[in-house]
Amino acid sequence: MPQTRLPFFPEDIELINMHIGVQKKNGIVYYFNGMMPVFQHPEEDLSSFRLFTSQLVVNGNVKQVDIVDAFGVSSISVKRWVKKYREKGAEAFFY
Repeated sequence: MPQTRLPFFPEDIELINMHIGVQKKNGIVYYFNGMMPVFQHPEEDLSSFRLFTSQLVVNGNVKQVDIVDAFGVSSISVKRWVKKYREKGAEAFFY
């Protein structure tokens, strides 16, 4: 069975693209649209990470490759998360 590739969360704000940034502070990961925080989750909460990054892709805020590059996760994983979100919605990440 393949091993899960965990996301890398930067300490300083790192831009995912021109509009969306991410920062880890005190074990909490914060996402920003410009200067405004739009979402947060504990660093070890992979379900919330997968949900929110999928929402960013589906809503057109980022491309899948942006998530792959920013967090060091595999392309196929991002594709699976996006498909799961499109087909089953947010609740699919929490059961």
